[in-house]
Amino acid sequence: MILSRRTRIALRAAMVAGLAVVYLPLLLVLLNSLNRDRSFAWPPAGLTTEWWVRAWQSEGARSAVLTSLQAGAGATLVALVLGTMTAFAVQRHRFFGRQTVSFLVILPIALPGIVTGIALNAAFRTVLGPAGIGFGLLTVVIGHATFCIVVVFNNVVARLRRTFPSAEEASADLGAHIFQTFRYVTFPAVRSALLAGGLLAFALSFDEIVVTTFTAGPGVQTLPVWIYANLARPNQAPVVNVVAAVLVLLSVVPVYLAQRLSADSPGGRL
Repeated sequence: MILSRRTRIALRAAMVAGLAVVYLPLLLVLLNSLNRDRSFAWPPAGLTTEWWVRAWQSEGARSAVLTSLQAGAGATLVALVLGTMTAFAVQRHRFFGRQTVSFLVILPIALPGIVTGIALNAAFRTVLGPAGIGFGLLTVVIGHATFCIVVVFNNVVARLRRTFPSAEEASADLGAHIFQTFRYVTFPAVRSALLAGGLLAFALSFDEIVVTTFTAGPGVQTLPVWIYANLARPNQAPVVNVVAAVLVLLSVVPVYLAQRLSADSPGGRL
């Protein structure tokens, strides 16, 4: 398609405007984390690293980061196991209700977070409550895994669609048992998809707040929940900006790596 010069300029301007709407607020958060003025007056009166030092010394912030890392790691592990197994079942086998299973796996990512949170809260009270298991880190991990499974499932299914089972059949014909075939043939083919799905799942879990609010116990506070709880406190506002800046930076890394690993080549790109 050949576009006129005016059309190309208009498209570029629209692209720049869209990127500005998304990323200028993030840049302001990074700048405010270095703003010497507590009220974040504009333009900044000066720059300082004092708030970064205070954020590092904040026990609540450090505890929230550790909780988010634990929840993200747990949810990612569950998502990798269940999402991968479901992807292989749906893509490599034909059975009644296969499309329904695929739809049910993908559905949680499309549901509003508050609906998922309320449903999980009621389910945990009904199922785990009588067993003496209260709300805590375990319920947060389960809650996050419900939507983290989707990204792993989608990545693995997409990779399996670009690979053929004939290589696995040839491996079996040559005398390899199922575990050897998986180690030397199947796993290398889906390895980058698993890494990309795991990174995206961790990023989703690390940033989640709505489902966490409904599934966390009184003593469990992830980093997004800590930010929301301290946002309205005047003395904590500069520290919150620092923590938010760190959260942005931490979120960029797994998303970038996942994007690189989700390249169109069958083996992915490192």
